[in-house]
This record gives sequence, structure tokens and C-alpha cells, in this order.
Amino acid sequence: MGATGRALRKLRLKKSKEKEEMIRMAKVGAAAALLVAGIAVLPAMAQDSMKHDGMMNQEKAKTLLTGKFHTKVHPTEGRATVYRQADGKLLLRLTGFKTSNGPDVHVILVSVENASDDANFLKGNTERVELGKLKGNEGDQNYEIPAGTDLSKFRTVSIYCERFNANFGAASLEKF
Repeated sequence: MGATGRALRKLRLKKSKEKEEMIRMAKVGAAAALLVAGIAVLPAMAQDSMKHDGMMNQEKAKTLLTGKFHTKVHPTEGRATVYRQADGKLLLRLTGFKTSNGPDVHVILVSVENASDDANFLKGNTERVELGKLKGNEGDQNYEIPAGTDLSKFRTVSIYCERFNANFGAASLEKF
């Protein structure tokens, strides 16, 4: 290999190193951009609030059952109240409600009498009535209870994470 061959080889090696450096810098830049974007979005995801989910015709609704939330695996507080509305429909209202954010969190009625009964609650054969995905981790919110739901059987409201089979918090319902 002559001097020209060595010079070409040296030039190719230099260009290869420059290309590798450019790719590395592009990767670092992309990672930094994703990090900044994630930090900018984080405050918006930190708190999902439903402070003004008002109840229609509240003065005509009759209070049937109520109970206070107790923390299970995540701090949970507030009150769950079941109303019979003027049109006969049942409504669950969460007031002064606050819990942690989580993936795939639902509001369910459970056929256990005691909100502390985790041994039975987490079993797959425990009957449940799905009321819907949690609308927000903070604030007042309403959930329709399906027609025909036996409230003498389903006496506990649970804030339940389906993905991790975790009971964030629960409220035992008692006659008002």
C-alpha cells in the first residue's frame, strides 16, 4: 500500500469517526428533548381533578347509603353516597374525594360488607359491579349505578386498580 492508499484509509477513518460522533450527538439531543418534553407534561399528569362534577336535581334526590373512604394501598379519602334521583335512577356521588393517580383505576361496587376485608375482596370470585373508570383522582364526581343493582348485596365502594389487582381505598356503605 502506497502513500496515497494510506492517506485514503486515514481520510475514511476520520470521516467514519466524525459520522459516529454526529450520530452519538443526535442520540444525546433526542434523549434530552424527550426528557424536557416529559418534564413539561409531568405537572399536567400529576393531578387529574374533577372538582365540579355537579349532580342534577340534587334537591329532589333521596340519600340511601353513605360511607367514608379508608386507605388501603394508596391514601384515599372522602365520602361515597348513593342517591335515588327523582327519575328513579341510582347515582353514586364521591365528595371531598382524593386518591393517588394510577393506571386503569375503576370505581366498583363489591359484595363484601366490610371495606377492610381484603382477604375476600381480592379473590376473583367476589362479585363486583363496574361503575366506570375513575374520572379524576381528586374532587366530586358522579357514577350511574346500573338498574337492577341489589344495594343490599353490594355494600362497599372500591377504588380499584385493575392492572395490579389493588384496592386503593374503600368505603363501606350504611343506611343514611
